[in-house]
Amino acid sequence: MASVTSLSDSVQQHLATALSAALPDAGSADPLLRRSDRADFQANGILALAKKAKANPRELATQVVSQVVAGDVIKEIEVSGPGFLNITIADKAITENLSARYADDTGRLGVPYAAHPGTTVIDYAQPNVAKEMHVGHLRSAVIGDAVVHLLEFTGENVVRRHHIGDWGTQFGMLIQYLDEHPHELDHKAAQVTGEEAMSNLDRLYKAARKLFDSDEEFKTRARRRVVDLQAGEPKTLAMWQKFVDESKIYFFSVFEKLDMEVRDPDIVGESGYNDMLAETCRLLEESGVAVRSEGALCVFFEDIKGPDGNPVPLIVQKSDGGYGYAATDLSAIRDRVFNLKANTLLYVVDARQALHFRMVFETARRAGWLNEDVTAQQLAFGTVLGKDGKPFKTREGETVKLQDLLDEAVDRATAVVREKAEKVGLSEQEIVENGRYVGIGAVKYADLSTSAVRDYKFDLDQMVSLNGDTAVYLQYAYARIQSILRKAGEARLAAHPELELAPAERALGLHLDQFAETVLEVASAHEPHKLAAYLYELATHLTKFYDQCQVLSDENAPEVVENRLFLVDLTARTLHQGMALLGIRTPERL
Repeated sequence: MASVTSLSDSVQQHLATALSAALPDAGSADPLLRRSDRADFQANGILALAKKAKANPRELATQVVSQVVAGDVIKEIEVSGPGFLNITIADKAITENLSARYADDTGRLGVPYAAHPGTTVIDYAQPNVAKEMHVGHLRSAVIGDAVVHLLEFTGENVVRRHHIGDWGTQFGMLIQYLDEHPHELDHKAAQVTGEEAMSNLDRLYKAARKLFDSDEEFKTRARRRVVDLQAGEPKTLAMWQKFVDESKIYFFSVFEKLDMEVRDPDIVGESGYNDMLAETCRLLEESGVAVRSEGALCVFFEDIKGPDGNPVPLIVQKSDGGYGYAATDLSAIRDRVFNLKANTLLYVVDARQALHFRMVFETARRAGWLNEDVTAQQLAFGTVLGKDGKPFKTREGETVKLQDLLDEAVDRATAVVREKAEKVGLSEQEIVENGRYVGIGAVKYADLSTSAVRDYKFDLDQMVSLNGDTAVYLQYAYARIQSILRKAGEARLAAHPELELAPAERALGLHLDQFAETVLEVASAHEPHKLAAYLYELATHLTKFYDQCQVLSDENAPEVVENRLFLVDLTARTLHQGMALLGIRTPERL
């Protein structure tokens, strides 16, 4: 089915036509349409046009109004203040527009695809091999997953990349220890859980570190292993792979708990670009983008200076010949641009890495790998804070383990679900399943409802509350509609454009119509928090609708019941789709 033109777009077209008639020299003038508490929409663009044409804005607004064709879409239009236009939409237009969205058999609710889709490579969810994921990994995973859903929904070809930390000097210590204790990562059982895999790695890491710190001969052997690893010595690589495989068992268990799809082919760690590092350095040096300074290969920037006032370079290759993060990141850009044919590169990375990525992107631009047609952007995110407003730590001052945090969220949410289970008639299986959906949804929504660049407080009590701007509030709104639809039984759901709408019905309908443009805007700007805000406002309109407009009432005419059932069902579908784009489930019963 073709996409549905939104009411705001229809009004925009009507006003543009009227503006051209009233002011032929205006060209494609923007009427600056927006939602208003004084009418359904308000247009403010007349003021700027009048100033440009040296005309009286109120007189020009009156001329525009005289050119507007009222009827099917616009019910009323009037001049307000110095030259604003207040516009009221016809009830029939609202219902017909929603009916078209409801009839969309693709499940897209009339949302069009992006006008010019391309290929986006998004780098997110970057855990480290042989290390436990902590709360700091949460935001990259959750934000990145939501952006992936949004871009794919709008028709973008999305390539996921999980740039795991799987290379470096620390692996010399681990590999040497495993070589001397060869059965430490052997699995006695056919399978191990993610928790067991992490326990194995943690035990081995602590033992290796203790030996490394206390035994100089072991330390020497471990450092030789780093050289073997970088040279690609087969036995060393095979042991390194054991650490990677064991870590993946753990990674996948955490991502599954987060209700995220992470596929093995999408995991391309630091090691995946090893073969490109020397070539990357050669290209940068031969082009003059990078120069040798005290033996190191560096890129200098006049506008980036350190505390001493001297320029801060990006070190691509160290003076000892070793490669740093910059060489790997620049090689990854080459791979993503020239092999994956990306138009857009997105990096969901902590805001504290902003300077590094600023220098990497500028270097890639100077090298010609990035340009007007191929862009790179860091989707920076802030810090997860505790209730005290300080970086989130355990009582002992240690970093919070992500798995522990998720388990606690699910436990807390399950208790909330269990309190209402008897009233709703949930089975134990449903309680456990819904507890997981509510708990993980609460964690994700708390993150996604905050602008990514801002820090946010991690407060589980607030997150699982049925009141306020929480995932549970939205999930409960969806479940409440499903309860109404079950009670309705075989009752017909149908739009009736001839009916006059109550104020709460109009407000809900107009907000439902904004879903498509909200999704496209959010996907284009990579800002999931704006979709979360839209959904919360939708649930708020739904609550007012419940209070003011009974759906199943013997006092209502049959066509009113049918129209309201249609309206709440469309609301449920919109909530379900919107939450899915954020990576959050909507249980049928809560």
